[in-house]
Amino acid sequence: MDPIKYFTFSMIISISGIRGILLNRRNIPIMSMPIESMLLAVNVNFLVFSVSSDDMMGQSFGSLVPTVAVAESAIGLAIFVITFRVRGTIAVEFINSIQG
Repeated sequence: MDPIKYFTFSMIISISGIRGILLNRRNIPIMSMPIESMLLAVNVNFLVFSVSSDDMMGQSFGSLVPTVAVAESAIGLAIFVITFRVRGTIAVEFINSIQG
């Protein structure tokens, strides 16, 4: 197994996720999708390191990453719904007026 190919693939996914966040700053649900792709890149790294070093810890962490992604999506969706009910929009330009 050649891990360089997988690390290159993971790096491409991660860079495209960073570009997705930086280039799309208007729609919050669309901004959360690149975060999920960056978590996928981390998951690929965990699995490749696990297989290349014959250690099960990477695979166990690889199974925890989707759990974190699902929790992050659920909390983000709840925030979107509450913001839409209060403000009537989920545009990023109007989010900075939220006070805690």
